Amino acid sequence: MTTYGGRRTQGERDAITVEIGYALCSAAFAAAVLFGAVAGPAYLFGLSGGVRGVLVGAGAVLAAVVFIARVASVLLRFGRGGQPSQPGRTNPDS
Repeated sequence: MTTYGGRRTQGERDAITVEIGYALCSAAFAAAVLFGAVAGPAYLFGLSGGVRGVLVGAGAVLAAVVFIARVASVLLRFGRGGQPSQPGRTNPDS
């Protein structure tokens, strides 16, 4: 965003804050949907304790992995400047 040691403008700080919030909210939503998809059938169909435990555990692990991956991908893309300067416009060479 700025040179090393330089101060960020208020606009740059606001953009970082918004991007962090977006990363956390979208990651939480994705993790919740995945957890519900994996662990939900255990409760919906009344499966036994052992099977239910495996599904809930697998859902929790997968949800955590998806959460971390989503946050990392959004923040890394923002750090590289992956956002277009003019939304809706593409490079004519693409």
